[in-house]
Amino acid sequence: MQTLLGRHWHHLPAAEVTRLTETDPHEGLDRFEIEPRRERFGPNALTTRRAESPLVLFLRQLDQPLVYILIVAAAVTAALREWVDAGVIAGVVVVNAVIGFLQESKARKAIEALSGTMTTEATVVRAGQKHRVAAADIVLGDLVLLQSGDRVPADLRLLRLRELRVDESSLTGESVPAQKQAHPLAEDTPLADRSNMAYGSTLVTSGTAAGVVVATGDDTEIGRINELISTADVLATPLTRRIASFSRLLLYVIVALAGLTFAVGAIRGEPAFEMFMAAVALAVGAIPEGLPAALTITLAIGVSKMARRNALIRRLPAVETLGSTTVICSDKTGTLTQNQMTVQEIVLGGGDRFTVTGVGYAPDGAVLSNGTRVEVASTPKLVEILRAGVLCNDARLVRRDGEWAIEGDPTEGAPEFRRAPRAQAGVGI
Repeated sequence: MQTLLGRHWHHLPAAEVTRLTETDPHEGLDRFEIEPRRERFGPNALTTRRAESPLVLFLRQLDQPLVYILIVAAAVTAALREWVDAGVIAGVVVVNAVIGFLQESKARKAIEALSGTMTTEATVVRAGQKHRVAAADIVLGDLVLLQSGDRVPADLRLLRLRELRVDESSLTGESVPAQKQAHPLAEDTPLADRSNMAYGSTLVTSGTAAGVVVATGDDTEIGRINELISTADVLATPLTRRIASFSRLLLYVIVALAGLTFAVGAIRGEPAFEMFMAAVALAVGAIPEGLPAALTITLAIGVSKMARRNALIRRLPAVETLGSTTVICSDKTGTLTQNQMTVQEIVLGGGDRFTVTGVGYAPDGAVLSNGTRVEVASTPKLVEILRAGVLCNDARLVRRDGEWAIEGDPTEGAPEFRRAPRAQAGVGI
């Protein structure tokens, strides 16, 4: 079965997919098949990069051109028994490294905590029985059932569905949920147009479906993205490039001036040792010891401000890149939104109009008629249109970490009336 991983599943009929994966399209896998397949293909989890040890993370803070100069200066002054100067320079290096280490450690812990929340469960059919299992326990060939609000646990070839729409923005960047179907497609169909596939990490916004797992773990499309990210080169930011250039120029100038000082003194007949001491003193004095610390503290302040706006920045220099950005590319609509659709007005038969107040999904606001608050329960026509909306959608209003959100299609969550007391409103969507 190892050769199954490279197949173009979107090109095959559903019957061929179940035959190749040795899966019953209605009963799923036999329970005795699960463990052998898990041993052969591994768990349904992405391979994580080995985390850097605290020592490596601390030493990486010293990997800066200016810090190299400071370390050399500290070593030279210590060798010349200039203990005060050596202590000051070493202190600047240590403070700079400690600040960067603390900021990156905090960001790394936040990212690890965030990735921990991505663990999900899924509904599978095994031996004709439905089971709720962890996504990591899913194996190739499992029959997975999807419904609104579910996160797709692995790459699936859809067998049957009803009005299924999936948010694939994490893979394709398309903000509009993709409409799915179960018919075979051409072999050269690009990823974004493979409407008979549901890919791991994407979110079901509406509808239901059943699909067979055709790829798990690192073999999924999101697994390939994870691999590309883990092997990507770390690009230098505008600031780091300028600092590296400045450090090289500063090093050349300092060495040239120190050498010129020593040469002029030697030509004038001054003692060689005294001229060497003078050249070293000139070199140490020309090094801007406070620059690395000032840069680190400035970047740390920027990282802290971004953190207060819920933006995680793993490495300090990355925060400066935003300040150097000149062009921001958005989607084809040219808008950047919170994806929280809100009903503003309701028009009933007979020309009755109602204004809905409130922003986003928070249950705050009211229904107004000509500026006067209206009790929904006392308006039969309004109750009927709300009841129709309730019966025709799968969206759910939930509260996570103090924030209101929708599980399901945003267009179905839009008419959520901003009233906390549901009994007074009659019904809500």
